[in-house]
Formats: sequence, structure tokens, C-alpha cells
Amino acid sequence: MSEKSKSEKIACYAEHPFPPFYKENATILILGSFPSVKSREADFYYQHPQNRFWKVLSSVFEQTNPNTVLEQKQFLERHKIALWDVIASCEIIGSSDSSIKKVIPNDIQSLLDGSKVRKIYTNGNKAFDLYNRYCKQGINLPMYRLPSTSPANARWTLEDLIKQWKVIRDYYQGRKK
Repeated sequence: MSEKSKSEKIACYAEHPFPPFYKENATILILGSFPSVKSREADFYYQHPQNRFWKVLSSVFEQTNPNTVLEQKQFLERHKIALWDVIASCEIIGSSDSSIKKVIPNDIQSLLDGSKVRKIYTNGNKAFDLYNRYCKQGINLPMYRLPSTSPANARWTLEDLIKQWKVIRDYYQGRKK
């Protein structure tokens, strides 16, 4: 076994390295579990090249895929979407959600207080489960679990993900009426 393979198997303590992406116009909050190694390196959400998050969202809104972090932030602001993760810190092996232990949650309520957010979506089962376990109490907003855009969720095709994630566009369009 190579040194790299050995080190990938060791759980390490990790703190969430960047703040939520939030603008005052946000009406939707999408919660992930914890940023991948690639996202932590790039200092922004969903930066693993195989993660389908940006492809899915751009398809949902029928727009060009935002490729740079700046384009991604502009896309989110334009569509009134905030991003954050449920976990503030944890033990994790690489980017594996299944390895997460010793969770300290983010204070989701602090972001929601005084915000215009009216609906929460979780990106995957792990974020959904963690939100229900650590954050849900006292938050009286509708929450919807979406299938994970992670490359580890290979059983979902891009087309199937887009179909499921269209509830965000439907909600967004309903709010504009």
C-alpha cells in the first residue's frame, strides 16, 4: 500500500474552513454535510471536479454552468440561494461522508435569524440526517431532502438528479409570482 493510500485511511479532525455563502436576498438555503478535500483546498463549496452540483443547478435554471468561484457566487446571488454545511467540525477520512464522526454542528439558526430564507434543501442523505439530528429543533421552515450530487452517489444519473432538483426552480418561480 502506498503512503498516500495509508494516509487517506486515517481520520483527521477538520474545521469548516470558509463561511456560509449568504446574501441578504437569499430565499433558499442548500445545506451539505461537510466540504470535500477539493472544496477545502479551493475555499468554496462543491469544487470537486466530479461533483455534479453546479451542472445540476445550472441545468435546473437552464443557464450556462458557472465554472469559476466568482461565476458560482454570482449564480447563487442571482437565484437567491445561500449555501452552507451542517457540520462546523468533525473527524473525517478524506471526503467520505460515511467516515464522519464527532460532529460539531454549525449554528444554522444564526444564519436564518432575520433572513429571507423560507425553504431549506439538503444535498444528500447525510446532510439530511445531520440536520435532523443537530439543527432542526426550533427551525420552523420547510425542509426537503434532495439526492446527493457527490460523485460517490453514482447510482443517480445527471438527468435523474436534475429532475429531482427542479423542485428548487419550481419553488423559486412560485415565490416570484
